[in-house]
Amino acid sequence: MSSRIKSTLVRSISGIVFLAIMVGSMFMSPIAFGAVMAFAVGLMLYEYLLMTLGGHFKLAQGLTVAAGVTLYTLVYLYKGYNIDPKWFYLMTIPLSSIFISLLYYKGDKEDTSSDSTDRYKTHPFLYTSLIYIALPFSLTSFILFDSELNYKPLLLLSMFIITWASDVGAYIFGMLFGQKGGHKLFPSISPKKSWEGFFGGLFCGLLAGLLVWLFSLTDFSFIHSIIISLIISLTGVTGDLVESQLKRNFGAKDSGKLMPGHGGLLDRFDATLISFPLAITYIKLFSLI
Repeated sequence: MSSRIKSTLVRSISGIVFLAIMVGSMFMSPIAFGAVMAFAVGLMLYEYLLMTLGGHFKLAQGLTVAAGVTLYTLVYLYKGYNIDPKWFYLMTIPLSSIFISLLYYKGDKEDTSSDSTDRYKTHPFLYTSLIYIALPFSLTSFILFDSELNYKPLLLLSMFIITWASDVGAYIFGMLFGQKGGHKLFPSISPKKSWEGFFGGLFCGLLAGLLVWLFSLTDFSFIHSIIISLIISLTGVTGDLVESQLKRNFGAKDSGKLMPGHGGLLDRFDATLISFPLAITYIKLFSLI
């Protein structure tokens, strides 16, 4: 078995397991899906902080992960179970503790990160991890439940289907037409990505959006379905490139090793971190739900 076939097989099996967990929990119950996504948010925050800060400031990293998971959980409970908004004040505990913990960081004897300048440089990574990861996934709760607190996962599932179709299309078209003699999409950040893969992903994303509309997975009109598919497919590429740039800056091949053939969870969800907030904004601005 050639290395390419073996790599594709491992990637496919890993992807199937990922899909089974995501879709299975989504239809099992809102509690099951909320728990899976809270875990995913926490793990992605961990991967991001480990990539950017390494083994330094572990307490601050742990508190940041706690803050992100708390934010996601509170929004989920607020939208799905109508908890009192006063519980959002709990966010002040981990957020305040993060920066207090930096005051008492001593580091190792050979750790130059213990001086005040490097402590200050950690602040942006702690902040951006919450904005980059926890906030986008918290927003998904606003389309997962309707105004009467009914759990309706089909819209979010449809958005994932479009994302996955675009991702698979980009991979296949890129492998077939973009590897040899292809046109590089953004070589300074991701040398393997090609315009052939980009248009293949766009085509598959639009095709998935059309199927979502044909099978009435959402109540949106044809035009809105296509526009949402365009938003997700086009900006999903941007999300992928943003994470590629992050990995290149820190010399990381993947964000983690949880998913063989894919890397970490952040590698799997990178496209959604930009595309989903924009698609949700479109849905809310036009009062589609």
